[in-house]
Amino acid sequence: MKIWVDADACPVVIKEILYKAAKREHVQLILVANQYFRIPQSSLITFLRAPKGMDAADNEIANKLDSGDLVITADIPLAARVVEKGGLALNPRGEIYSEENIKERLSTRDFFDDLRANGIETGGPSGMSARDKQAFANSLDQLLRKYKNRA
Repeated sequence: MKIWVDADACPVVIKEILYKAAKREHVQLILVANQYFRIPQSSLITFLRAPKGMDAADNEIANKLDSGDLVITADIPLAARVVEKGGLALNPRGEIYSEENIKERLSTRDFFDDLRANGIETGGPSGMSARDKQAFANSLDQLLRKYKNRA
């Protein structure tokens, strides 16, 4: 299992959790973004710069991930592509996207997109809370435990 991160919009606090988990669990962590940023020196942590452009990082991840890989993303269309390819998707607030819930999440996202396109203000997500950070860490640990038990 590799962990792929849609890193352009991933909160720093979530990246820090991922860096520690990669080292602790000896799992390859690949951060994909349009713009370079510093990552810890580790043979387990790599940075992949995606070309400029809309959804370029998403496309890099979707094209390179293998079945069983984990993708960290808040982008629901990317999560749908990941699930379709047999991967796992986890958002930075700890929600695991699966075959059971991804269609509903995609439908809700599209509904809100339509509202915004018609000029209706829907607001954005709230800032990351300590509860969100803990939910992410718990979900990540749960997924990594499942992976280790299968290996």
